[in-house]
Amino acid sequence: MARLLLAPSVAVAVALLVKGYSEVGDGFSAGMIVALTVALQYVALGASTAERVLPLLRLSPILMIGGLLMSLIVAFFPLALGKPPFSHLPEPGRHVTTVGTLELFTPLAFDVAIFCLVVGVLTTMLHQFASTEEETEEEREGEQTG
Repeated sequence: MARLLLAPSVAVAVALLVKGYSEVGDGFSAGMIVALTVALQYVALGASTAERVLPLLRLSPILMIGGLLMSLIVAFFPLALGKPPFSHLPEPGRHVTTVGTLELFTPLAFDVAIFCLVVGVLTTMLHQFASTEEETEEEREGEQTG
């Protein structure tokens, strides 16, 4: 069941991330949905199987650092233009580049950065907790047989 929930959960997270630009939505909630789905994979399948089934989990530290850097860049880039931090770019009333109906502007970039940061941090923590548990179990088994 855990494996079946992975794709729909990611789809819901992406929809939540994107819908924020016609209504209220955010990268934090979308990141939590994906991280909780990954946690479910760890619980249901075990750490080694979950990491084998989801090889992208190895990129969690990179995702975490990339999300942090992207959020800092998006937040403080307006300072280079003489505007206050977190300014909305392009400014209201100016032309906004779109992909379909999705508008590409700084709030979307910031939400994507927060999404990456949340998913990266939480999946890295899951990996650390799971690897400690597995190493401890392997040590116990080695002591019992040795």
